Amino acid sequence: MCFSEPVSFTAGSILLVGGAITTWKSLKINKNYLPVAMMPIMAGIQQISEGFVWMGMNSGNSDIVWWGAMVFILFSWLMWPTWIPFSIYFLEPENSKRKKPLLLFSLSGLVFGLILYIPHILNSGWINVAINNFSLAYEDTMLLDYLIPREATYAIYMFLIITPPLISSYFHMKLFGVMLIVIVAIVWVFLTYAYISFFCLLAGIATVHLMYIILANKCCLKCPKLFR
Repeated sequence: MCFSEPVSFTAGSILLVGGAITTWKSLKINKNYLPVAMMPIMAGIQQISEGFVWMGMNSGNSDIVWWGAMVFILFSWLMWPTWIPFSIYFLEPENSKRKKPLLLFSLSGLVFGLILYIPHILNSGWINVAINNFSLAYEDTMLLDYLIPREATYAIYMFLIITPPLISSYFHMKLFGVMLIVIVAIVWVFLTYAYISFFCLLAGIATVHLMYIILANKCCLKCPKLFR
């Protein structure tokens, strides 16, 4: 998370606690919510990993920086494009025609994420974390940089994480997709100097809406014929 080590650890802890409560609630009311309920936990782990990046930067420990950054981009580049469409797929009714496309989105996100993430394991020098305007900037090299412009990589990434919520059967999941579009716009216009960090921060905050969906059982209330 941006700003500082204490802020990252605090935000991550709050998301972990909220996600644990939401996960417990999903098991009580409907297990179809479970993958969605786990997203705040993932966002919490990611924010805590960035807390360790801050710790390493502040102490000059490059090993802590590298390990923290590797966990952070594991969620950024691999988990989110895989897990977001999978969670929407899992939430959909069994007879929904949207399940197959959503599963394809998840598999595509997995392949795309592996292409982005695995080379960083093999090339530690591709991770270059710097502090920019009191925020962390991950100026890393990507394998796809040798094939397509970086902007195209970002476009594919955004398509894989934003489209699944938008094609969901449920209003509040569509709303989550709209929130992601707004977050992308804000980061693109105002926060490009630390775009990865800011996007994951704001996306983590957006998972609070997912907690609300589950705790209030909104999918069942809004779509009782679909949600069983």
